Amino acid sequence: MHIEEVDVLVIGAGPSGSVAASIINKQGFKVKIVERTQFPRFVIGESLLPRCLDHFEAAGLMPAIKAAGFQEKNGAVFKMNDKQCDFDFSVSFTEGWTYAWQVPRDDFDKVLADEVEKMGVEIAYQTSVIDVQFAGVNSTTTVKDVNGIQSQIKAKYIVDGSGYGRVLPRLLNLDKPTDFPARAAMFTQVDDVNRPDDIESNRITVIAHTQDFWVWTIPFSNGKTSIGFVGYENEIKTKKGNIENQFRSLLKSISQVPERFHEAEMFFEPKQIVGYSAAVKQLYGPGYVLTGNASEFLDPVFSSGVTFACESARISGELICEELKGNKQDWETLYAKHLKQGVDTFRTYVKAWYDGRLQTIFFSEKSEEGINRKICSVLAGYVWDKKNAFVRSHDSSVTNLAQLLKAQTNQTT
Repeated sequence: MHIEEVDVLVIGAGPSGSVAASIINKQGFKVKIVERTQFPRFVIGESLLPRCLDHFEAAGLMPAIKAAGFQEKNGAVFKMNDKQCDFDFSVSFTEGWTYAWQVPRDDFDKVLADEVEKMGVEIAYQTSVIDVQFAGVNSTTTVKDVNGIQSQIKAKYIVDGSGYGRVLPRLLNLDKPTDFPARAAMFTQVDDVNRPDDIESNRITVIAHTQDFWVWTIPFSNGKTSIGFVGYENEIKTKKGNIENQFRSLLKSISQVPERFHEAEMFFEPKQIVGYSAAVKQLYGPGYVLTGNASEFLDPVFSSGVTFACESARISGELICEELKGNKQDWETLYAKHLKQGVDTFRTYVKAWYDGRLQTIFFSEKSEEGINRKICSVLAGYVWDKKNAFVRSHDSSVTNLAQLLKAQTNQTT
């Protein structure tokens, strides 16, 4: 059996894997990526947050992304009944990027992976991890290529950026139950030939149909728009017929979904993901680290997935480089606790979305600009800025504000 030796093995060539590999490669260490699929390939998670751009810049990926011409995303629009709330990333509490991108992930991920290959990182596509054995921090990973041929990769460190594949959580029994309810998503991309030139052309739009059921629309620069429904499985599967008919029935049943989408051509049959939330017992161990969705995934409502993927990839890549140089690192403080703070902040906002607190805040006529700027920073992904009270004391800030606005509304009605 062929045996290869590298400094770091990265599992998965998505944004997490590409950022981590680039960071480590730039420090002069030998990195190899193994990817189960062949790029380009479809994956969900199409609306990025400004915080991601910090990591793309650190990884040297910004020029390639800019050259690809993806749709700039300048904020987010939320709708409920006849009310609308717009967050503009240029009007945020935290100083940072004022835009992000909305991207077909098949194209976007390939742009990143191709750029990493140009940097000298080898990517073995259509190669699956079937076993990992650790001897202290050193590991031997057995992989199988598209022809069924097995080989081994010896590494001093493994970065698991396998996303929903969750390779190391599965092989090392690291999965644990999530405290989020099992929700489902149904989505596709349509030919948006009658797209108007308005604010929603450079925003993700989130439509609150009910407290537990919402819709996204994400326009791309290629003329396509991603549309998805999120709710409990029985809410999504209430219509009869095949999945396309179910999807179109849902489109027509929600009054705030623009009519131009009702009969728009679908580029693929709608896909479904049920019970997408995930969690793990630990984020790192001797010789390995979990990044992105391989570690934890909350919910798609605030598009936080790629942000955590890039945040975890950059930090873990930098820590691994220091470890390889012989400088022991405090992974618990610098990695686990750091990520937990960001996840916990977004967890508050996700829970507040589904229990109605955020709807109270977003659609109140008594909202204040200063508070909206702080919430906008959270929605831009700056969930580590503790100067922001809506980060530092996220749960109490959201709860107290919602209660205040609700009381003020009740006094005037």
